[in-house]
Amino acid sequence: MSDELIEKHHLEEGYFDNVSSARYTIPSHWDIGKVYQRLILDLAHATDGNIIDTLMVVYNSWITRKIDNYNCSMYYESPGYLFESYRKGAVLA
Repeated sequence: MSDELIEKHHLEEGYFDNVSSARYTIPSHWDIGKVYQRLILDLAHATDGNIIDTLMVVYNSWITRKIDNYNCSMYYESPGYLFESYRKGAVLA
């Protein structure tokens, strides 16, 4: 299954460690999961999309790099702000 997903989504090998570079407290997996859950459910509802498909789209989008950068404030923004930023395709000013 892993190999299939790697091929399907063209995942490349690399070093992905956003925790060691964090200067502030890292959210728990429950906390970060809630952020993504709200965004994914809001997007799926707004687009009448499938939740799993929406999850894959969100996790492969630009906003994941912003949310997972614990040195910026994106993780702490309101669900509405994250939703509108995602829809715009950029961080709202």
